Amino acid sequence: MHSKLYIPARSATPPYTVDITPESAGWSESSLQVIELDEGQRVEISTDGIEVMILPLAGGGTVECDGETFELAPRASVFDGPSDMVYIGLDRTYVLGGEGRFAICGARAKNSFPNRRVAAADVPVELRGTGNCSRQVHNFGTAGVFDADSLIACEVITPGGNWSSYPAHKHDETTPTETELEEIYYFEIAGGPDGSRGFGYHRVYGTPDRPIEVLEEVRTGDVVLVPHGYHGPSVAAPGYHMYYLNVMAGPGAERAWKIVDDPEHAWLRSTWPDQPVDPRLPLHQTGA
Repeated sequence: MHSKLYIPARSATPPYTVDITPESAGWSESSLQVIELDEGQRVEISTDGIEVMILPLAGGGTVECDGETFELAPRASVFDGPSDMVYIGLDRTYVLGGEGRFAICGARAKNSFPNRRVAAADVPVELRGTGNCSRQVHNFGTAGVFDADSLIACEVITPGGNWSSYPAHKHDETTPTETELEEIYYFEIAGGPDGSRGFGYHRVYGTPDRPIEVLEEVRTGDVVLVPHGYHGPSVAAPGYHMYYLNVMAGPGAERAWKIVDDPEHAWLRSTWPDQPVDPRLPLHQTGA
């Protein structure tokens, strides 16, 4: 039996494949839509009270807003390096057009920032962890990299057989070492050479004061919501690379990703300097 925090692929009304709002998630800040457009298709969307970051998962297109047109250059898939991203501030109407699958990361906002585009070549690529905890992070919309009011977003690629979001960590309190953030994990899994469907697993668990229990098999298009608690690992099955898009926002005044590890497993980070980064990384890094 699935957790209510697991949202299966293609459970939204077309052309959306994912349609998560604060109301549907049962929280206050974070949202994510994934939309599939046929060639030449255009949709008009309003950002009532939210800010958004728009990126192609596969395909490409344009975003038109306030008399400007921003390009989203095509990429073949989420495993082909970073993509262009377009930011649209709150209380605007924009037109998304093109062909392919697009993610619209959102968060409730109080202050509007200028509309702008980040080119794929300008997205910082981080190799995080070592050994079988190695993963690749595309920091297109993280705090300290991109200015926004509340929204934090990034892409993570985990080679087949590796564990990421590990050691498990949480960010559900406001403390000097932690920020309260609601988080969405959207997954895509690479297939095998014979067309077999890839899969992985994702875990969320709580504390005695705030229990939560999630352990789900995830495949392309699936979503797991993390309202609170420790989350991780995200495990990529051997032979199948795992991608996930993280969308985060919180009610606090500070836009920051401050986390605390599960104290039982935090020691694992101290082993990373003694191991090499997985030689398969970076995967298809643009400009490499």
